Amino acid sequence: MSAISFLQVSKTFVTSRGPLQALERVSFDIQEGEFFGLLGPNGAGKTTLISILAGLSKASEGRVTVLGHDVLKDAAHARRLLGVVPQELVFDPFFSVREALQFQSGYFGIQNNHAWIDELLESLGLADKASSNMRQLSGGMKRRVLVAQALVHKPPVIVLDEPTAGVDVELRQTLWHFIAKLNKQGHTVLLTTHYLEEAEALCSRIAMLKAGRVVALDTTSELLKASASNVLRFKLDAELPAALQAKARVTGRIVQLPAHTALEVEAHLAALRLAGLVPEDMEIRKADLEDVFIDVMHQHSQGEAA
Repeated sequence: MSAISFLQVSKTFVTSRGPLQALERVSFDIQEGEFFGLLGPNGAGKTTLISILAGLSKASEGRVTVLGHDVLKDAAHARRLLGVVPQELVFDPFFSVREALQFQSGYFGIQNNHAWIDELLESLGLADKASSNMRQLSGGMKRRVLVAQALVHKPPVIVLDEPTAGVDVELRQTLWHFIAKLNKQGHTVLLTTHYLEEAEALCSRIAMLKAGRVVALDTTSELLKASASNVLRFKLDAELPAALQAKARVTGRIVQLPAHTALEVEAHLAALRLAGLVPEDMEIRKADLEDVFIDVMHQHSQGEAA
């Protein structure tokens, strides 16, 4: 049985400018115990898909199940099997951290789970904030409480929608250590993130969305194999020649160019020499998931244009 199943899921919003297709016949399964990544640019439909999974939005077409339970026909049971960490920082300003977790337990009919709440507080670095009012917490601490609230009823399926957006490195490490431990214990994890190095390190399989459609779906290792085998990376203080600009990924002074062969590396360097440019700190590295992601999105854009 699949932990999560999306079958031909479509979603159309009615706007003042007419219908907007947010999802178009999205289909894939996530197996029990999997750590699955859902990637895509802003507006690709990731959060819409998760909202449908969580019962916060209704699909225009298609069916979604959680461990065999339909999210519409058996909504209460399906919701009980899910622990969802949303993007938004939503909290009740009138309660302490421990009280917020106790109330969240009550929503699922759970009593006397103090030991598990204590473990959550300790594992997520919240033990010293247990008596603090939610209003007193920093954004990163509030994010930790959201994770604890999603896990307070020990759900077999955990959904993380941009859980580390805008938070510090310490929280990211703490969170991933704890979530990885739960995954090893058998919990299924669905993750959306813009930190692609996290997805590459954590996810065994990945789906990529663009414009509401699945444009790639495979194991992380196979996606990496399908990409350019090498990347030429260097620093440059000047603008790239026009011939290289369309191929390059530029972040500040750092330029990265795909290089399948030694001949491509030489061609890139020759174009730089011809323009009178001298690269610094040059290296050749293996392609990572960010390279794959950019390549898939670029290919899909070219296909749409064609």
